[in-house]
Parts: sequence; structure tokens; C-alpha cells
Amino acid sequence: MNKVLNTIGLDKKPSETKVVVAMSGGVDSSTVAAMMKKEGYDVIGITLKLYDEGKEVAKSKQCCSGQDIMDAKRVSNKLDIEHKILYYQNKFKQGVIDNFVESYLKGETPIPCVQCNQTVKFRDLFEVSKDLKADALVTGHYVKTITSNNRTDMYRAIDENRDQSYFLFNTTREQLNYLRFPLGGMLKNETREIAKKLELNVADKPDSQDICFVPNGDYASVIQKLRPDSFRKGNIKNLNGDVVGVHDGIINFTIGQRKGIKVSDKEALYVLKINSDKNEIIVGPKEKLAKKKISLKQLNLLADIKEFDQNIFVKVRSTGSLLKAKIILKENNTAEVNLTNSEDGISPGQACVFYTIDQFGHKVLGGGWIEE
Repeated sequence: MNKVLNTIGLDKKPSETKVVVAMSGGVDSSTVAAMMKKEGYDVIGITLKLYDEGKEVAKSKQCCSGQDIMDAKRVSNKLDIEHKILYYQNKFKQGVIDNFVESYLKGETPIPCVQCNQTVKFRDLFEVSKDLKADALVTGHYVKTITSNNRTDMYRAIDENRDQSYFLFNTTREQLNYLRFPLGGMLKNETREIAKKLELNVADKPDSQDICFVPNGDYASVIQKLRPDSFRKGNIKNLNGDVVGVHDGIINFTIGQRKGIKVSDKEALYVLKINSDKNEIIVGPKEKLAKKKISLKQLNLLADIKEFDQNIFVKVRSTGSLLKAKIILKENNTAEVNLTNSEDGISPGQACVFYTIDQFGHKVLGGGWIEE
């Protein structure tokens, strides 16, 4: 006779199952905490204080601000669950903000949300949850997981418009077996309906849109504040090596950018390459953006090697489509990705995430960081 598992796949009564819910103060994580409480779990809500916002940050649509901490506290009080605030400003600066700045200075386009999940959220919060003797760490991310034989695999969420699997490719196998994502099988409007039925004060709260420590999307101002010396003038060159203009700092440019180059030519010019060592920007026509081969470093694999013999798809940006590809795994945790069809604007510093399709949906096989 099979054992009866609870709704998060553990062989315990909900009342005997302790879960930590990462509560950002938004509707998703608040709804998850309410769902867990309603199902009878022993719930502890934890909110992370990640940075000290100024006035301009407080007004923008971002997560983890002072207002969000207050919202999480109110939800916890309403649900009558224990709530803790962890002050992780130093950890966040070292693990996320400093990496973000250094990445831009190297001519890359970083993804701080991946770094945040990889460091403070799933590494440090994971350890805290273990110390609290919690049976699972539960979050409001939109990814689906399937657990079988004590092994959990990650899939794209049912709501593909909300799917966050791209941002979670660096989750370790140990973390994935411990994490739970109750919203992976739900649509966003269903989440809001649950929040309204439970009369949560955040039911109609808008989603955060900006990077949390970047007010109104102005990342250049953040870098200028932290590294004012980084705004050095340099040359803008064409593919022949001719100087066609001057820039005010490479951090103002990303691969594929067209606006703001301020160089006139008979055809539209796009940023093709950023040479940080020479402090120069290379520009050219749009067709030169198309790439088929990508080099990856620092892989994180969540699947067996044999699974890479199947039909493989990759995402090279969070908002991008799934692209058919062949992946060649190499030594030193590197890989070469060969796309079936060329793709524009692939940028170093972004992630390339691997997927395959099985009976449960689009399974995440892992991924790596785009080097070139």
C-alpha cells in the first residue's frame, strides 16, 4: 500500500510539516504563505532586507523595498504565522550588486535576478531554513516541479508568460530537492483570485518591474554612484576598424543596441561587440548580429549527460523564445551551443538555459553563462 503524501510530496501530516515561505511582500509569495497556512502546514514567513533604498527607489515598482517588508509583515499578522526579517544588505551587495557592476565594466549584460536566487535566496535562505529544521523552503516563483524517487526536476510553469525557470537554472540539485513552488501549475490571474478570496491586502498590488536596486531602470546611475571612474570616453569603431564616433562609457551600451549610439551612417548601426580592455564599441549593420555558435562557462547541470542526446532547446534571454540547438559539453564546466537557426543580439553575461520536452512539459536540464 502506497504511503499518502501531503501536498508538497512529503510523507507527513501538514500539521507536522514545517515550511519556510520566502515572503517578498508581493501577491505571489503572500498567496503561497496563505495556501500553506490554509492547508494546515506549520508556516514561518521570512522576508529579506537586501538593500537600503533612497527616495527614488522607494517610488519605483521594485521588490524587497521597505514597503514590501511592511506588506509581508501585515500578511503574516493576518495569517497568524511567525514572521522573521533577515538583514542581508552586506551579503546582497557582495553577491549581487558588486557582480552586477563588474559585469557591466567587462562589457557584459548581467542578470542580477539569477545571482540573487543563486546567492542570498537559495544559498543563504536555504541554510537558514535548514537551521530552523524546516522540511521545505517554499517560494512564489512560477516554475513547475515533479518529484519522483526523492529527486525533483524543474519544468517551465503552466503560465508561460510568467515562467521563471530561466532565472532558476543555477539552482543546485540539493536545493531543488528541498524547494517547493506551488504556483507552477497556476495562472497569474488564479493567484490573484486566491489572494482576493483570502482578503490579502496585496491582492491588487502591481508586480515589481525593475531590478530591485536600480531605480526606474537607470542602471547607469547605480554604476556611476558606485564606480564614478568607470565613465571613460572611448572610440566607437566600424567593422573596418575606422573610428566613427566617441562614447561616454561602455557601460551605456549592450549588444544589439541601436538607440543612443549617436553615429550617422547610410544604414542603421547596431552595437556588435564591446571591447572592455580597449574601452571601445564596435558597430555595424543588423545582419552582423546574427549568431549560431555560443560559448558557455560555469555550467550548472540538472540532468544526466544522456538526456542531452534528445531534442534540445535553449533560451538565451529571459524574454526570448525557445531555440532548437545542439549542445556539446566540454571540459572545465564549459559547453558549445550550436543553434539550428541564427539569433540576433546574444550578449555575454546573459544565461543560456537548456530545455527538453517530456510527458510533463519543458524540462530544465541546466544552463551556463554566455562567454562569447
